[in-house]
Amino acid sequence: MSLVRVVHTTAFTYGSPVTASYNEARMRPVDDGRQTVRSARVTVSPHTWTDSYRDYWGTAVTIFEVLKPHEHLEIVADSTVEVSAAAPDGADAPGWEELGSAPVLDAYPAFLAPTSTTAVPDDVAALALDVASGLAPGEAAEAICRAVRDRLDYVPGVTTVHSPASDAWRSGQGVCQDMAHLGIGALRSVGIPARYVSGYLHPQADAEVGVTVVGESHAWLEWWVGRWVAYDPTNRRFAGDDHVVVGRGRQYGDVPPLKGVYAGPGASDLEVTVEMTRLA
Repeated sequence: MSLVRVVHTTAFTYGSPVTASYNEARMRPVDDGRQTVRSARVTVSPHTWTDSYRDYWGTAVTIFEVLKPHEHLEIVADSTVEVSAAAPDGADAPGWEELGSAPVLDAYPAFLAPTSTTAVPDDVAALALDVASGLAPGEAAEAICRAVRDRLDYVPGVTTVHSPASDAWRSGQGVCQDMAHLGIGALRSVGIPARYVSGYLHPQADAEVGVTVVGESHAWLEWWVGRWVAYDPTNRRFAGDDHVVVGRGRQYGDVPPLKGVYAGPGASDLEVTVEMTRLA
């Protein structure tokens, strides 16, 4: 278990004044059986009102608008989270027949159907089916994610967050959201419910308490085999206490850290930083 502070700063600088801006931020970590949020706040400059709600997928959303002219917009999410390592699969995990039963299909339709960014080519589905042969669902899920990951090189800038998984597959290159989307699509193709996870990854497992380091916005996935199991395909391992969950959904489009519209110039400079500090 670890106690981690995350400071996520997003700053826009515009070439000329923006007259109005309407936004929603998904930057507050979740509270669940693996995480406890000790404190969390989202501040906006220029100062404005904020409100919050939970979206359909259970993610905390902060909404705000800035209705006075501004050339700079900064959003800072400052959170302290207690995180426990994920547990391995239990012995009571369901078999393939149970995964294909009506109760499971009725409970998880959103995490079994392909989406615009998780639909995989036929050869990925064939690979997943071949890898899963003879394995229990939990073992198969890890093997499928590893098999897909082994065919991709981690190369930033080749894709965008909205690129279809097939783009990364064809090029053999991508980043964490591509590997998550591909893994999710491959798992769904063999009947294992899977969902996208957005959050932060502490980059230094041996970082000293109190030392602030440059962290990372990160994406991984969870599959359901009687319970949700968190796995990081990019790093080929189960999620640990260095993974901080912010949101879950079908794909990246359900959990973007920030989205909105504004009235003003068509171009802006964007700067994003994530700072992470182990507190215990």
